[in-house]
Amino acid sequence: MKETKLWINGQWQDTTKVYDLTSPYSGGVIAKVAKGSVQDVERAIRGAHEAFQLFKKTTAYERAEILYRVVDILRGRKGELAEILALEAGKPLSAGLTEIDRTIATYQFAAESAKQAMGETVPMDAAPGAGDRIGWTKREPLGVISAITPFNFPFNLVAHKLGPAFAVGNTVVLKPATQTPLSSIVMAEIFKEAGLPDGALQIVTGSGSELSDTLVTHPLVKKVTFTGSGKVGLGIKEKVGLRKVTLELGSNAAVIVEPSTPIDKVISRCVSGAFNFAGQVCISLQRIYVHSSIVDEFTKAFVAETEKLVVGDPLDKNTDISAMINPGEVARIREWIDEAKNQGAVVATGGSFTERTLTPTVMTNVTADMKVICQETFAPIVSIVSYETLDDAIRLVNESELGLNAGIYTNILPDALHAADELQAGAVIINDIPTFRVDNMPYGGIKMSGYGREGIKWAIEEMTDVKFITMKKSF
Repeated sequence: MKETKLWINGQWQDTTKVYDLTSPYSGGVIAKVAKGSVQDVERAIRGAHEAFQLFKKTTAYERAEILYRVVDILRGRKGELAEILALEAGKPLSAGLTEIDRTIATYQFAAESAKQAMGETVPMDAAPGAGDRIGWTKREPLGVISAITPFNFPFNLVAHKLGPAFAVGNTVVLKPATQTPLSSIVMAEIFKEAGLPDGALQIVTGSGSELSDTLVTHPLVKKVTFTGSGKVGLGIKEKVGLRKVTLELGSNAAVIVEPSTPIDKVISRCVSGAFNFAGQVCISLQRIYVHSSIVDEFTKAFVAETEKLVVGDPLDKNTDISAMINPGEVARIREWIDEAKNQGAVVATGGSFTERTLTPTVMTNVTADMKVICQETFAPIVSIVSYETLDDAIRLVNESELGLNAGIYTNILPDALHAADELQAGAVIINDIPTFRVDNMPYGGIKMSGYGREGIKWAIEEMTDVKFITMKKSF
C-alpha cells in the first residue's frame, strides 16, 4: 500500500499522523496519506518565501523551459496518471485521459504565457508639464501563493494554479483535496524532474478545516486561490484581508433549448454535459429549459440516451459513470431527490442508489424553489423544464444566486445575441452546453459563483502586481 509524505523544500517529510485514503468506488483503503499540521504549513510557507527570493530572478525563458519539460513528462505518463484519477477520484478512464490531455494543454499555455507577460508604455506627454518624461509598466510576481484545490479535477485544476504562478516567478504552497492527494504528490515528482527549484512548490496534505486558516492568513502569503464550495469560499473572503484572492465556486449551470434546435444533434452532447464524472463538475449541466413546442420530443430522446449510460468500475473501459466521491454525498442527493418528489417532481429515469452510486437521473415537473434546481446538486441529476418564450427562459436561468456558465441552443442569430446580453453568467456558450471549457479562455463566475478569473492569461494578471516606472529625460 502506498504511504505518502509531505513535499517541503524539495524533500519528502514524514508526519506523526496519517489518514486512510479510500476508493470512492470500492471503499477499500488505497493509501496511507500524511496528515500535515499547522506547523508543517508554516514551515512550507517560510520555505516558499525563501525560494521566491531566487525564483523571481529567473528569466521568462528558464521558467517556460521548466513548464515545457513538465508537458513532455506528462505526455509520457498519461495512462498511469489516468489510473490515479480512477483510483482516488472514481473517474472513469476515458474521462481521466481527457483530463490529462487538458492538463497538458494548460501547462503548455502557461509555458507560452511565461514569455508574454508584458507591460505597456504610458504617453507621459499627454499630461501638461510632463513632456520631458517617459513612462512604462511591468508585471512583477507577488511571492507566495496559497492554492487550495478540489477533488473533481485534481490534475487540471491544480495546473490552473501552478502553471500561471510559476510562469511569472511566484512560489506555491498547495493543499490538495483530502480525497485526491495522490495526483498532486506525483506532480511534485514531475516538477522536480523538470527542474523546478526546491521550495518553489510545497505540498501539504491533510484536513482543510485544520490547515486553511494558516494558508489564508499567514503574513508571508500574498495571494489565495481557491476552488471549492461557496460556504468555504465566503469564509476565505472574510479572512483574506487586502491579499489578492481568486475564488472559483459552485453553479447550477443551465442551457436553453430553442425550437429551432435540431434535437437529434444536441441530445448526446447534453447527456454528456449532465452526467460526465457523475455530475461532479462545477459547470455540469443541471437545468435544461426546453421550449414547450419541443419539450416532449426532447425529454423522450434525452431519457433514451441517458439509459444507454453504463454505471460501473472506473477502471473498466466500458464504464461511463462511476461512484460519487463518498457515501455522504450519495445520501445528501438522495434526500434532495426524495424532497423534490414529495413536492411533486417526477423521476423520468434513474434515481436508483447503492451506497456509493446514483444512476443518471432525469427529473421533470420541478419548480424553481426545489433544491435540485436552485442549489448546486454536484451529482448525476438533471432537470428538464418547459418554457413559453425566450425571455421566460432567460428569466428562469437568471433566477439563481449562482452564475458561472450558461448556454443556449438556437439557429436564430438575434436570439443568440439577445441571450448573450441578458443571461447573468461569467460565460455564455452559444450552441453548446454550459459545461464547455477550454483552458485558455477566461473562467469564473458572478454572483455567488466566484470572484476573479482563471484561464492562464487572466490568472497571470491576478498573480502579478503592476509596477509603473517613469523617468525624466534630462535634469
